[in-house]
Amino acid sequence: MKVALVGATGLVGTRMLQVLEERNFPVDELLPVASERSVGRKVEFKGRSWTVMSAEDAIAAKPELALFSAGGDTSRELAPRFAEAGCRVVDNSSFWRMDPDKKLVVPEINGDVITGDDYIIANPNCSTIQMVLPLAPVHRELGIKRIVVSTYQSVTGTGYKAISQMNTERTLAESNRRRLRLPDTEGATAMDSWGEYPAVYPYPIDQNVLPHIDSFLENGYTKEEMKMVNETKKILRDDSIAVTATTVRVPVQGGHSESINVETCKPFTLEQIRSLMASEPGVVVQDDPSHNVYPMPLYAWGKDEVFVGRIRRDFTVENAFNFWCVSDNIRKGAATNAVQIARLLLDRGLLGD
Repeated sequence: MKVALVGATGLVGTRMLQVLEERNFPVDELLPVASERSVGRKVEFKGRSWTVMSAEDAIAAKPELALFSAGGDTSRELAPRFAEAGCRVVDNSSFWRMDPDKKLVVPEINGDVITGDDYIIANPNCSTIQMVLPLAPVHRELGIKRIVVSTYQSVTGTGYKAISQMNTERTLAESNRRRLRLPDTEGATAMDSWGEYPAVYPYPIDQNVLPHIDSFLENGYTKEEMKMVNETKKILRDDSIAVTATTVRVPVQGGHSESINVETCKPFTLEQIRSLMASEPGVVVQDDPSHNVYPMPLYAWGKDEVFVGRIRRDFTVENAFNFWCVSDNIRKGAATNAVQIARLLLDRGLLGD
């Protein structure tokens, strides 16, 4: 089987290679694709080196499967071309997610929606995946009326450059922080006081919290927040669920965390909520606050599971509860979920001869 990986040298692409190997996915020939400046570089997979190639060469090689993690513009341009060549595409960008003709899949929840006609399949947003996985059994059993979520998202969600920015700021922190000025009332950034270094955020991220992920929209929400709103409804197949989100970037390199408030349609017990969440494949309940047992991104890093805890009743609203949710956003939030979709395609006979 020929497998193309578009975005092979990026943070998620590198992790996809790792997950493919860990899960023994049958790759006979790897076709790593990256930007023009990366063509000719080497990537390691299954004990050998593979040469990064152009998208044109990869399409000409007629792969059976292409995993995409190279941004929306690349997916918009190249995913249809791979599909036209008879290749199944699993795309990690946001470009196809809300296309009514494309499936948005978390395999444990709605893998049944994929058919033989699907050649471009969308991988959901990382924050959405970890939220809907523990909530899917709750919705099936009790019905969900409303979700209020606040996220605490790792810099890994922005890639290698964000990690570099945070680490550089930590190195420069002591001398520069003494000179750090606040932005003026017109919103000018404070980055100039930190000297010249590559930055992907408008402000320092070390020792800081940015209530700003992706661009702001006319309704005051960011694109990241509206992704969670819209994708949740599509994955859970229920447009009646009311969802509101605030997404925040924090100086963490281990995974995403979320504080979630859920209002259900039916009454429940907390033990029922814990049991429902624990029943979902890939969800681990860590909920014993009296012994300081609760999920943390430091311990979720490198794992595929979604961890939930701090499960408690919201005493201000009838039939509502709060919980804390943590997951490695690069694994289950991106690479692992994509490889799980690929495995589902394989198991259904939709890949290869």
